[in-house]
Amino acid sequence: MHSGDVCSPWSRSMRSLMALTVIVAAGTLALGFAAAAVPAPPAAERTSAVDPSFFRALEWRNIGPYRGGRALAAAGIPGDANTFYFGAVAGGVWKTTDGGATWLPLTDGTPISSVGALAIAPSNPNVIYVGTGEAAPRGDITYGDGVYKSVDGGRTWSHIGLEDTRQIGAVIVDPNNADIVLVAAFGHAFGPNAERGVFRTADGGRSWTKVLYRDARTGAIDVCFDPHDARIVYAALWQALRQPWNFSSGGPGSGLYRSTDGGISWTRLSGNGLPAGLLGRIHVTVSGADSKRIYAMIESADGGLYRSDDGGVHWRRVNSDGRLSQRAWYFSTILADPKKADTLYAENTGLFRSTDGGATFELLPARAADHHGIWIDPTNPDRIIEASDGGASI
Repeated sequence: MHSGDVCSPWSRSMRSLMALTVIVAAGTLALGFAAAAVPAPPAAERTSAVDPSFFRALEWRNIGPYRGGRALAAAGIPGDANTFYFGAVAGGVWKTTDGGATWLPLTDGTPISSVGALAIAPSNPNVIYVGTGEAAPRGDITYGDGVYKSVDGGRTWSHIGLEDTRQIGAVIVDPNNADIVLVAAFGHAFGPNAERGVFRTADGGRSWTKVLYRDARTGAIDVCFDPHDARIVYAALWQALRQPWNFSSGGPGSGLYRSTDGGISWTRLSGNGLPAGLLGRIHVTVSGADSKRIYAMIESADGGLYRSDDGGVHWRRVNSDGRLSQRAWYFSTILADPKKADTLYAENTGLFRSTDGGATFELLPARAADHHGIWIDPTNPDRIIEASDGGASI
């Protein structure tokens, strides 16, 4: 710009803007003095300025979101396309009967807050078992006080024991008998305790037997049936300790176990291709298409996805994809497809699926992040509910 262009449109605009700013500032200052000069009304007058009766007709209503909060547990009813449940780690149990369009809280007004696992009895969908206390031991982990049961689809609940288990990793119900239940209890996250390991009831929770236990510093993190034979059960023990300044995952107590009598007695699986040395968190699943096909996600120095094709006798590592093993102590969940032996789902920061027996995985467009729990309808594997940091997605 030349020095003589003092009357350019740009200069005139800037001078106008500056003048306007001065006027607004002066006006604001004047209003401030005026407000300061007016004394505040007495406290009694301020509180009675609005008649409280005017508010009596007001009612609160929920405007959403209708699902949310970090969740580890999810389940559905085989053959029912509309009914699903999920459990939030600090928000109780929720139910939908319209395929996820709306959700109803089932445990408000009960002691159930932190949900680590839930299971619906395949032989009677009105019977629901909930294991309280999440077993994904992050720094702000919440805890529960044992197992609860509903016999009316979640309308009412009763506490059925295992008060000191604190964190529960899995609950499964015998497909033919709603009274036979197995619970994988991690126990106290911040210190040792005795009420941990795998527990079994054969009378609907009136009494419990500790059927698999290592020591006061080792809990159970997973348990699952062979879909074709409920006498065959797999379970994983996990030695871990959460401290405010440190987290330790793995130890001599961790291991993979197998039962052939419905969970009454157990044999540890080791060698034959399973990783040697200290093990951490383990999740296990049996293919619904082939009982001989077992998958295990194992945290260890040689960790990753392991597979057996002979019912758990021999194993081989089929995948060490870092996307599946990051923060293994926090994720590691896997679930085999009910009808296809080579199809498997794995959960980590994303939800993944393999269709080649675990050799490769594709990332699925699941909502939210940090995925922890999945249920697949055994009658229709296209129907899935999955739990994550965003609640539940169907």
